[in-house]
Amino acid sequence: IIRKLQFKKSMRWNSKATYSRPLRWIVAMHGSSVVPFSACGVSSGSSSLGLRSGFDVPRIEIPDAGSYLEQMKDNKIMVDMEERKTNIWNAAQALASDKGGEIPKDMRRELLDEVTNLVEYPTSIMGTFKEDFLKLPKEILVTVMKKHQRYFPVEDVERDQLLPVFVTVANGEMDEKTVRGGNEAVLTARFEDADFFYKLDMQKKLSDFRPLLSGTMFQKDLGTMLDKADRTDKLIAPLAKAMNLSHVEEIASKASHLSRADLASSVVTEFTALAGILGKHYALKDGLTLDVAEAIFESVLPRNASDIVPKTEAGIIVAVTDRLDSLVGLVAAGCTPTASADPYGLRRIANGMLQTLIQNKVNLDLKQAIAAAAEIQPIDVESEQCDEAHDFVVKRLEQLLIEDDAPREVIRSVLAERNSDPYLAVVTVKELAELYTTEDFAAVLASYSRPTRIVSGKDVDMEWKVDESVFQQQEEKELWDAYKAVKNELTDAFGVKTFVEASKVLEAPLESFFNSVFVMDEDDTIRKNRLAMMRDIATLPRGLLDFKSLPNF
Repeated sequence: IIRKLQFKKSMRWNSKATYSRPLRWIVAMHGSSVVPFSACGVSSGSSSLGLRSGFDVPRIEIPDAGSYLEQMKDNKIMVDMEERKTNIWNAAQALASDKGGEIPKDMRRELLDEVTNLVEYPTSIMGTFKEDFLKLPKEILVTVMKKHQRYFPVEDVERDQLLPVFVTVANGEMDEKTVRGGNEAVLTARFEDADFFYKLDMQKKLSDFRPLLSGTMFQKDLGTMLDKADRTDKLIAPLAKAMNLSHVEEIASKASHLSRADLASSVVTEFTALAGILGKHYALKDGLTLDVAEAIFESVLPRNASDIVPKTEAGIIVAVTDRLDSLVGLVAAGCTPTASADPYGLRRIANGMLQTLIQNKVNLDLKQAIAAAAEIQPIDVESEQCDEAHDFVVKRLEQLLIEDDAPREVIRSVLAERNSDPYLAVVTVKELAELYTTEDFAAVLASYSRPTRIVSGKDVDMEWKVDESVFQQQEEKELWDAYKAVKNELTDAFGVKTFVEASKVLEAPLESFFNSVFVMDEDDTIRKNRLAMMRDIATLPRGLLDFKSLPNF
């Protein structure tokens, strides 16, 4: 069990053992008895260690498993993570309340877990900083506190502004005055750095930073970040049209042109988490419209799996375009992820693009979009590499649907036929998941199963067009009329409900046909005509779902 535990980053020692940190002792007990075993070169026992106090590290003897939690707490180790988390949050909010503010609620999601895992016996301490620093953009101050120092910012919610205080969480008991002073000194130094860099940036326009992207390499075969920015600009128009968003193409083009410029700014170079945020801030400072500035910010969204996605139409275009260029270029350059490595974050890139399209209900033909991106790459992109990029995105889409608890057979059935438009695929999976266990769907499934089995493995002339003049029996004409009625109902991007309702008219004619008509007639023309009719009926679900992936077909 211990060896199978996985961490984002692990340490290796003794050339064999791998864990988040080197193991020094293991407590394993059942009742009052030690469960004997060895892992990573360490044998299990009944003693643990408490918090270090100077050079003293107290040894704790555990008499039985039932007393473990309380005994550790008595020795200043709060084992239960949820207890630590609640303790930290409540104590931090209480300190913030004393100053007339509160900890922003998003800190519970963005910072609390990390701080909880940094301490074993939390002690929350309030610190202060100079009010002059509040002249800096709020986002800079929060980023310095949260990302660099793991401090909780405190804000006046009614006025939507920060207070010149923060909450830090120390481990164990200590001299609060000394710890508070040390943390305040460190934060002051970080804020002074941020203030210096911000004042440097204020001397330029956002557009002045764009040429500086030529000094940052994106990928050796794909050029610099400036080269990438130029490619993204070229993709805006065709992708805006493909997403039926051409009415905001001008806004998207302006935003795209400046969307990566802040990467060359002094503040973002020092505080990379502010990419996009500072782009919006600098754009507004330069007098650009709010819709352009918002699209600049949204170009970096989502930054991780739990992040928000772009919401403005221009932001959607810019965000999808940027990720599509990265995806196609990096696959063509041979940077497709392996099972153990994804140095360019292609999985995150694909997931971000999919989440943006799906959550905003935007249709996009992936194959056409990938082809458009392939044309502007600085290296040749073969059709096989376009297919590889498409397949990679489809696999990420499949994983997202699995994580959303959709039945796997339903996912496979839909993605086998409808995988080029992610949003349409998701809608179809949800429809099919609701219907595929119903009696109506079972009846439709049965109706299509026999024509499909008849043509499967048969030498069917794919060029043969059904000729009504060759019909020998009334049942043939009735079935063909039913087929044409269904065909007329199935327009582009038809849904599962439409398909099921339309296909009901086939049930009775199919039953009559198979009761009265012998498909494999001795006459070559009649046989080919009847097989062609079975072929056409069997292909009606094409473009919607693959019945063969569903059980009982």
